[in-house]
Amino acid sequence: MARYKPMHQGLKLLALDFDRQILPGTFEYALRHLVDNELDLEGFHQRYKNDVQGAAAFHPAALLKIILLAYSRGIISSRKIEAVCRENMLFIAVSGDSQPHFTTLAAFIANAGDLIAKLFAQVLLICDRQGLIGKELFAIDGVKLPSNASKEKSGTRADFLRQAERMEKAAEKMKLKIDSDLGKRIIAQRFATVEPVFGNLRGNKRLHRFTLRSKAKVDGQWKLFCLMHNLEKLAHHGYAA
Repeated sequence: MARYKPMHQGLKLLALDFDRQILPGTFEYALRHLVDNELDLEGFHQRYKNDVQGAAAFHPAALLKIILLAYSRGIISSRKIEAVCRENMLFIAVSGDSQPHFTTLAAFIANAGDLIAKLFAQVLLICDRQGLIGKELFAIDGVKLPSNASKEKSGTRADFLRQAERMEKAAEKMKLKIDSDLGKRIIAQRFATVEPVFGNLRGNKRLHRFTLRSKAKVDGQWKLFCLMHNLEKLAHHGYAA
């Protein structure tokens, strides 16, 4: 009877080089270089007051890398992000085997809105430095995405009817502008400037619903997704490769 070499199917300890898991030219490589070498995280560091007492905290750089990498893979749930930090080798390598609890990840996303806005601006400057901003057309647009109900925005049926009426009037004014000759020229450019962003975030990254409540927190999460989108552009154009 033929003899074969054994195959190991149970638990086996392997020596692993984290650096070799993050390959040049990939999103995760650009992410690591950006967070470790370009972004100013001093605002995050100032939030921690445990230099003398208290437990050690997860490094904000590690949390930021984990969240942006997760968003780039279409993983939005904090519980699922926690799971991949334990089970996925790429997440383990990028985070330095940090393995934060899902409540830590959720709190970081919910409370970092003002600081994320500053990071978003920093990434825009890097995009400009890399020649990715044409400076010929700047578009302002929007997309409808649901989120958890804001307690501050709860109201009566009459309140909602008044809001709906104001929105209908605003929509009618916008329609008149779009139907004009100038509006038609601008809307044609929209399909090549703004729509690809929404398509990437909603289709590829599965951003169908925000996970937070309140305008400020939702704005912070939205900027995280936009920051991730811009970082993808940087990676695709050879940033840090």
